[in-house]
Amino acid sequence: MFCRYFCFLSLCLFLPTQRRCSLGHISDLRGGDTASLPGFENLTMGYNKYLRPYFGGEPVQIAMSLDIASISSISESDMDYTATIYLRQRWTDPRLVFHGNKSFTLDARLVELLWVPDTYIVESKRSFLHDVTVGNRLIRLFSNGTILYALRITTTVACNMDLSKYPMDTQTCRLQLESWGYDENDVIFTWLRGNDSVHGIEKLRLSQYTVERYYTLVSTSQQETGSYPRLILQFELRRNVLYFILETYVPSTLLVMLSWVSFWITLDSVPARTCIGVTTVLSMTTLMIGSRSSLSKTNCFIKAIDVYLGICFSFIFGALVEYAVAHYSSSQKCAAKAPQEGPANELTKEMEEVNITNILNSSITSYKRKISFTSIEISSDNVNCGGLTMKTHEKIKCVLRNKMHRIIGYFTIQNPSNVDHYSKLLFPLFFMLVNVFYWAYYLYF
Repeated sequence: MFCRYFCFLSLCLFLPTQRRCSLGHISDLRGGDTASLPGFENLTMGYNKYLRPYFGGEPVQIAMSLDIASISSISESDMDYTATIYLRQRWTDPRLVFHGNKSFTLDARLVELLWVPDTYIVESKRSFLHDVTVGNRLIRLFSNGTILYALRITTTVACNMDLSKYPMDTQTCRLQLESWGYDENDVIFTWLRGNDSVHGIEKLRLSQYTVERYYTLVSTSQQETGSYPRLILQFELRRNVLYFILETYVPSTLLVMLSWVSFWITLDSVPARTCIGVTTVLSMTTLMIGSRSSLSKTNCFIKAIDVYLGICFSFIFGALVEYAVAHYSSSQKCAAKAPQEGPANELTKEMEEVNITNILNSSITSYKRKISFTSIEISSDNVNCGGLTMKTHEKIKCVLRNKMHRIIGYFTIQNPSNVDHYSKLLFPLFFMLVNVFYWAYYLYF
């Protein structure tokens, strides 16, 4: 009995064209795990859905085409996008050749009776096949054995984004199709018509993006288990910056300009200038927090919008510090004048009571001091340290004292009102220059 079965198996392997001695009959001998398509019993007699076309021979050519129905969302925080696509695959199975020039559309549930490619979406996080009212699948059989297999899929695919130029960035995302189990020796993936194999992507209307361009690629994936065919659809998305200009850039710029209003208010109006400075700082802080809340999971990126908000915050804070410096200098100057006015009044009263004797005594005393300290000449701020009667350590102290007076003089504001006068010109000028460099860098580099 064993020899009879072995001889029958050998005949089947050497005579594959005889329909009665087919893999289907071998399967029947093993337990009858094959089934025929209803209405095509004669055609599919002996058809084994577990074996690919040209099994043991040349690889199967699978041509694909895509229709992008929609891209519903692009998430910067999760770095992915969700798309609904129509995936169409074509291949030829010589076991399903029949006479005539007609094509038959089969019930989608009959796909379970045919061999289909094990295509999957690379880097897919979540995917599902639409099934309302039935599974959205199409099987069409042509007379030359060509099979058209179409699917409607919604998938969420990872897309690595570079957000350093956000919101003036351009992102490149991919949709990759690959065979899961069959390597290049079994199947070969090709695009049906090159770039024309993809439709619908140029008609998409996205809320924040515009599709710049797209192109198709054919590649292979080298893995430990072999080399697998891969098809790549790569498309570039440019973000629409107008929304962010109206939402963030314009308000932050107006806040900076509002902080300059304090330069036209006198230094004595402490409540008014302090209120403007504190209000603009708090408003700018709220704007910065709001801009980052939408991208809470991407705070590790220093984005272009963060740089601009940081610049605006610096200018607003600088305007507040400017008033603090000007007001402090003004108060110090007033404090310095006050002691001088007190002795002057007392001196006037004393001059009325002075007599000739006091004048002579003071003249003699001052003359003696000039004789004792002829080597020391005291000016308004500096001391002449070239006297021969001074000791070495006294000369060193004198030189250091002169240096300190000179350094303090550099940082002493003689007229505090000039601080506001210069700020009216310097703050807008520097802000315009910074804006020129900022926009030139992020738009053209």
